[in-house]
Amino acid sequence: MGIIAWIIFGVIAGVVAKLIMPGKDGGGFIMTCLLGIVGAVVGGWVSTFLGFGSVDGFNLGSFGIAIVGALIVLFIYNKVVK
Repeated sequence: MGIIAWIIFGVIAGVVAKLIMPGKDGGGFIMTCLLGIVGAVVGGWVSTFLGFGSVDGFNLGSFGIAIVGALIVLFIYNKVVK
């Protein structure tokens, strides 16, 4: 999958993660999107490393993995900023 597709996928995952984990962050929409992109990459890497599955395109499993990764990154970001 191309890098542009992963960026779009990460942005969507970041927005969904922000809806799941609301609260006041200091970053705004752009930071949420960047954290979503990082979270999608982290989620894909961790799931592949632990053997939960591979991220191989736009499907429901990959989207779930990206959202979980974005939630983890957003949680860590909130703890570090506060």
